[in-house]
Amino acid sequence: MAEATTTVTQAPAAARKANAPKAAKKAGSIYLWEARNKAGELKKGEMEAPDQASVDARLKSLGLNPTKVKRKGLLDSELAIPGMGGVTGKDILIFTRQFATMIDAGLPLVQCLEILGSQTENGAFRKVIFQIKNKVEGGSTFSDGLKEHPKVFDELFIQLCAAGEVGGILDTILNRLAMYREKSEKLKRKVKGAMVYPAIVISVAVGVTALLLLKVTPVFAKMFSDFGSALPAPTQFVVDMSEWLQSYIGYLIGGIILFIIAFTAFYRNPKGRELFDAGVLRAPLFGDLVRKIAVARFTRTLGTMISSGVPILDALEVTAKTAGNRSVEKGIQYVKTKISEGKNIAGPLAETKVFPSMVVQMIGVGEATGAMDQMLGKIADFYDDEVDAGVNGLTAMIEPLLMVFLGGVVGGFLIAMYLPIFSIAGAIK
Repeated sequence: MAEATTTVTQAPAAARKANAPKAAKKAGSIYLWEARNKAGELKKGEMEAPDQASVDARLKSLGLNPTKVKRKGLLDSELAIPGMGGVTGKDILIFTRQFATMIDAGLPLVQCLEILGSQTENGAFRKVIFQIKNKVEGGSTFSDGLKEHPKVFDELFIQLCAAGEVGGILDTILNRLAMYREKSEKLKRKVKGAMVYPAIVISVAVGVTALLLLKVTPVFAKMFSDFGSALPAPTQFVVDMSEWLQSYIGYLIGGIILFIIAFTAFYRNPKGRELFDAGVLRAPLFGDLVRKIAVARFTRTLGTMISSGVPILDALEVTAKTAGNRSVEKGIQYVKTKISEGKNIAGPLAETKVFPSMVVQMIGVGEATGAMDQMLGKIADFYDDEVDAGVNGLTAMIEPLLMVFLGGVVGGFLIAMYLPIFSIAGAIK
């Protein structure tokens, strides 16, 4: 038998007004309920009511046959575990795509939210969806319900949905949002995937080096001291490094922790964040890739908002907040200021010196022809491909360097440790 979960916390407006005097006399409690609909499907949820009889009556009015109703106790409450049960980008993407399909098929908004909430596996996200559903049932708009969950739905999502509701094209907006998020998630996975391999190799190299210096080298050093002869320079260097690390490992760990704390404080400072982000854009290997990622994100976001009917100034404000780089954000804010003064978008973009000249010229052409949203989409697609090529090239270059580095560390240690043994064997011969 199919099973679904539904949360009913608010009655329709008329019913709430009729029951207002009674509710004022007696505070309601939270009841957990199970009921079956006309198709025999089991549904579960919770409801605020003054007593169990009110819950039964409310469920029957909704066409449900209650099978179990009990007052919610402390042990029935959901425990919030830090770092667990959060809403991921994948959850939002699936929700947006399915929501767009249902709205396009003509299903009522509340019914769409109830279905999506019932089938969502993420408990935290299920709770958010039902809260939005209750808000809509109470007479609020869908975008008003989204605004109450800024940690789940960003400003871009909220503004686009608001524009879709006003224009009566919510299904179109949701489809655009789904496409935008699919491409954004693909770009994010690509960049993260490229960083995983170097991070693993560097971590292994550091761990192996520390293990060799702290555990293996002291054994060889004791054996070499019994020989009573001078050690070769590479061997002496490794032994000295091992002794230094054993003596100062506590200070080294403390220094790393202090550096992380200092860097975090510096990065959280607006001026420090701006200096760091500007330095990243000028970095020899990664700077060009970061710039391409920023351009792809900027053009994709701005194109999606303009094509959805969001005013250019509001679109630039949201785009600046989602730039991901303080230098790029500052440049977008400068463009917004100049547009509000009556200038076009291409001139101020060129003045920022953040965006490549090709991007500025193509946006200028799109603005002149009245097809800027289409031009921004083409630029975003182009730079998505550029990012793919850049990530692949960077990975192809870094992989052999990391392997040589790791092999050099292990191989150098082995040579340094066996040099004295070879020298003694030669002397004996």
